[in-house]
Parts: sequence; structure tokens; C-alpha cells
Amino acid sequence: MSNRLFQGIVHQMRSCINRTIGVVDENSIVIACSELGRIGEVMGVEVMDVNHSADGLLRNAGFTFKTLSPAQYSEYIIFVEGTDEEASRYASILAISLCNIKEYYDEKYDKVNFLKNVILDNILPGDIYLRSRKLRFNADVQRAAILIRITSHNEVSAYEILQNLFPDKTKDFIINVNERDIVLIKEMPLNYDTSALEKLAQSIVDTLSGEFFTHSIVGIGTVVTEIKDLARSFKEAQISLEVGKVFDNEQQIVSYNSLGIGRLIYQLPTTLCESFLREVFKQGTIENLDQETLFTIKHFFDNNLNVSETSRKLFVHRNTLVYRLEKIKKITGLDLREFDHAIVFKIALMVRKYLDSKPVKY
Repeated sequence: MSNRLFQGIVHQMRSCINRTIGVVDENSIVIACSELGRIGEVMGVEVMDVNHSADGLLRNAGFTFKTLSPAQYSEYIIFVEGTDEEASRYASILAISLCNIKEYYDEKYDKVNFLKNVILDNILPGDIYLRSRKLRFNADVQRAAILIRITSHNEVSAYEILQNLFPDKTKDFIINVNERDIVLIKEMPLNYDTSALEKLAQSIVDTLSGEFFTHSIVGIGTVVTEIKDLARSFKEAQISLEVGKVFDNEQQIVSYNSLGIGRLIYQLPTTLCESFLREVFKQGTIENLDQETLFTIKHFFDNNLNVSETSRKLFVHRNTLVYRLEKIKKITGLDLREFDHAIVFKIALMVRKYLDSKPVKY
């Protein structure tokens, strides 16, 4: 679409600039020109050569060349017939004009920018479907937002890696939110497997760490059927990372659907949580539990309150474990061998973690 956009502007300017003017792409092929017969011709100039020129201009074979944008890498080059100062001025004016027009066009019509505005709630709900129709964006499919947060930086661009991992630009969209967050909007089939997204997330984490030595964590939002709901899926992916940081800080992949009771606790006011702890425990009872006792409790919960299995996993005698459980009961008033007491204690530990973490709310 940029080719037609550039050709329209060049066609209008040819009467103002009495010289041959045009645009070449990163492969040095003319994609727009005031002389229609030259479209498709190879100019033989490299983008890197223009970028690394002293004054941002390159004069070669009777033409003056300038990159479309002042960024380190531009995929388009402006060319103007002549190598004099006037040709340089024309090239600069054309570069500014075409760059601004392209940015406006991308902002208005580009699907990636459209989706970025949707997930960040920068577009009115009523405008979403109008814009999607203009873009011919398929609205009748299921999609999910997957948030990839880069936690270690190196010279490798994670954004470019992910673009290469998902080359189908009609179904999967990679959105650069900020310097550490990248969002994948993934199209899902109708009868998708619930574990498919977690497997996909695992492959992303493994590729970034195994091949490019980039550590990342991934939050997965729920699958939605309407475009406007992608903002909700993205927020769920954000919450997944925050809740996972509080309750499962060793997990690299956290799905919103698997947050369980942690999601509920995360949404509670801190005043209510503090009141709950005061009501369940006497002052300072949780603080009186040492690390060995907390370690025992964790394994007891992991083994579904099974005394024999827990003692076997901890390599301690069954009576030793029973003694530790009796000690916990004496300190807290809760017998973890009873299901109701165990639930209360488990929730209390999670609430305490939540209060200690002071997570950022979205």
C-alpha cells in the first residue's frame, strides 16, 4: 500500500520539481517515480550506504539519495535527479513530506497500530468496528493476548526474534508495548486445546533463552471472540504476571485461567486482608513460625495433607511430622490435618504474601 501512497505524492510533486524524483525500497528497486517507465528499475544504491553518509545524503550516478526517516534504519530511500545543492534541498523536503504522510497512514490504517490502540484502550469502543472494517480485519475469529516480558537484556532484539517466530502477519500480530513488554495477539482455532497457549508460551521462553540467551516471563490472557475484548485479555495477561510474581515467583509462564484463589486475593483491598489475618490469628502467630516449619507446611499442602507421603518426601519419621503439626496447632490454633483448618491457613499464607509484596494494581 505504501507504493501507491508514494506514487500519488510523487505524481503531484512532479509539476513543482522540474526533475526526476522517486522512491526506492530496501532492495534498491524503484517503487515510485515521476517517470513511470522507471518503476521496477534497480537503482544500485544501498540503504546502509545512505545511512552512513556524512551529511545524510548520498550522491551517485547523477542522483542525490536520502533515507525517508532519520532513524538508524529506514527501508525507503528518496532520490532526486542532480547532485547540486538544490537537489539536496529537494531530497530533504521530499523525505520530510513522505515520512510524515507514511506515519499518518500507518497510524490510521496499519493493523498492528490498530491492535495496539485496542489493547491499550486508546480507541473508543464504537470506533473499533468501524476501523476494523476499513482494515478488512477478520473479526470472526478467536484470539488471545500473550504478554512476553523481557527480564534480561542483551544486544539481540527480542521483538525481531518474535516477528521471525510468527511470520504470518495476517493471523498473528507482534506488538511492541515498551522496552521490556511485547504482546503477541494469537489467533486460535475454534476447537483449540486449552493447553495449546501454554505450550506456545513455553516454546517462546525456550527459544529466547536457549538460542538467544534472553530471559523472559510470559502471562497468558483468556481467549476472546470479539476485538474489543482483546483489551481485557491483555489486562488479564498483565495481572497474570503480577499475581504470579506474588504467589508463584519461580514460574516463567502464568496463565490467567490457572491463577485460582490467588486471583481473588489479588483483587481484595489490603485493609480487608489485614482484618482477615487479625481475625484468624492472634497477634504475631505467623511470625512465630520458623523457616523449617513453613517448609514442612508447604510440603504437607503439596502432598494433599497426607502425613505418610509428606514424611516420606521430607525423609523424616512419621511421628516427627506429627510433632511438628501439633506444634503448629499449639501456636496458631489450627490443626492442618483438618481440611477446613488447612484451607484457612493456606489462604492466610497467601494473603500474607500478598500484603508483603505490595503489588502494582492495573
